[in-house]
Amino acid sequence: MNRLPIIIDTDPGQDDAVALLLAAASPELELLGVTTVAGNVPLSLTTLNARKVLELAGRRDVPVCAGADRPLDVPLVTAEHVHGDTGLNGVDLPEPTLPVDARHAVDFIIQTLRERPAGTVTLCPLGPLTNIALALRRAPDIATRIRRIVLMGGGFFEGGNVTPAAEFNIYVDPQAAHEVFTSGVPITMAPLDVTHEVLTTQKRIDALRALPNRVGPVAAAWMEFFERYDEEKYGQDGGPLHDPCVIAFLLQPGLFTSRDCNVRIETQSELTRGMTVIDWWAVTGLPANAQVLRHADADGFFALLTERLAALP
Repeated sequence: MNRLPIIIDTDPGQDDAVALLLAAASPELELLGVTTVAGNVPLSLTTLNARKVLELAGRRDVPVCAGADRPLDVPLVTAEHVHGDTGLNGVDLPEPTLPVDARHAVDFIIQTLRERPAGTVTLCPLGPLTNIALALRRAPDIATRIRRIVLMGGGFFEGGNVTPAAEFNIYVDPQAAHEVFTSGVPITMAPLDVTHEVLTTQKRIDALRALPNRVGPVAAAWMEFFERYDEEKYGQDGGPLHDPCVIAFLLQPGLFTSRDCNVRIETQSELTRGMTVIDWWAVTGLPANAQVLRHADADGFFALLTERLAALP
């Protein structure tokens, strides 16, 4: 099997944790490392949470490197009101023994991209894009070595989830997002428009809880805690499971529809800071710089997720 080498850059977060589990369980992916960034909760917690999730998955072989503890040029905004004070509320996991790698996340990304053959490593950011932007600033040569950036962030038809215009990951560090989207690296983005079609209904959570392993019930507990905020906000059965869409796309791109678009990031306006201006109808004449996912086969997505998580301890 030709495994796809990936680096996951993340700020766990329950949905990030499920994405990590899906990647850890998928033999098609070679998980080279996990880099952490401040976002859903501060960096110390996102790094702790990444270690906990990898140990839960039985993947102590994967290095965890801590990265940026703040955005490039704005104060950090976090989301404990969604994810809880730990970022992984819903179930208590033991303190991990997996150590934090001594390398800074940005150094790890640069080193890995330079050591691996050009065009082979895919970066998978699940949180603010600070680490990716810093790596591109420090080592511009890596832009041509990245196979693709597949990220969760942004929105168009759905608007935003932290302001009327902006999705959380982009809002937290809009300058970093701007630098990534103008880097020339091929990008696939999973915006709110697609993630809001992948809902954690009770039936889907029950299927995970019924798995005869440790991971299934833990993932179910995370989803139940995570969905409470969006169920109240949107008045629906279940909440969107954002970040695992990135990994599911790598595994089964046929689960998603998409369109190539020009995407620009608003960095200045107080009203629309962090907005992803997606030229869905090609009205600007600007060249496409991102593949934008639009619709998802939700049943197929959860069938994949349940099947893969069943293979974990």
